[in-house]
Amino acid sequence: MKLAIASDHAGYPLKALLLPYLKTLGHEVADLGTDSPDKPVDYPDFAAAASREVLAGRAERAIVVCGSGVGACVAANKLRGIRAGLCHDTYSAHQGVEHDDMNVLCLGSRIIGQALAFEIAAAFAAARFSNEDRHNRRLKKIIDLEKGD
Repeated sequence: MKLAIASDHAGYPLKALLLPYLKTLGHEVADLGTDSPDKPVDYPDFAAAASREVLAGRAERAIVVCGSGVGACVAANKLRGIRAGLCHDTYSAHQGVEHDDMNVLCLGSRIIGQALAFEIAAAFAAARFSNEDRHNRRLKKIIDLEKGD
């Protein structure tokens, strides 16, 4: 799977660990920055960059990491067509894809450790949208909400 990954300075250390891990799982991963934990940057810029890769079709999904994951999730969800979820457990990570067609995973580097982050990212990348009628019906309602219908 083609994945985009990005972080702010607070998320950089976890992103730096996730990048090679995801590659060992066979994923093609585009690193959209930031490149250092030492220079403060703004998480909306990186959440938007990763989300735009998904919207443009250059990535199937994206992972965005910031300190808590909350800011990145809020920012990513401002882009029409993005369904970002803040997940700090594996169930939410795969269920968010299977039921809600979540296309951006947000993680909090100050909330979870490396081992759990690896499990969550793997569950997210391995999951597939169910395409069941009830989930398609609900997804349509979400898309209608974006349109203002």
